[in-house]
Amino acid sequence: MNQLTGVISDRGSKYAVSGGPVADRAEIEGFLKALKRDKKFAKATHNTWAALMSDGTPLKGDDGESGAGMVILRMLERANIRDHVIVVTRWYGGKHLGGDRFRHVQDCVRAYLDRFGD
Repeated sequence: MNQLTGVISDRGSKYAVSGGPVADRAEIEGFLKALKRDKKFAKATHNTWAALMSDGTPLKGDDGESGAGMVILRMLERANIRDHVIVVTRWYGGKHLGGDRFRHVQDCVRAYLDRFGD
């Protein structure tokens, strides 16, 4: 499991990004379960994720952060990264971020791809 913590901090909200190879939905569920074994991630407000499978099947989960999974998925499609899940974690800081939250999701995915991409 690859992980970057403390990627972004804005108005009290903190972000991290994690990812790793997956072959199917069951492996994605296993990845999320392993991530949440860390109490810090289990207590996060949102663990949004996406994966583009090798056959082109898009999978995503917003975990209450409506639209965030699609942001991650679009970035995976543009980078043509398949069979890899990326999870953006947010700990809500008490202030609404509006549209900035989507920019933060993009920035987290970009940081992940810069660090761990091919």
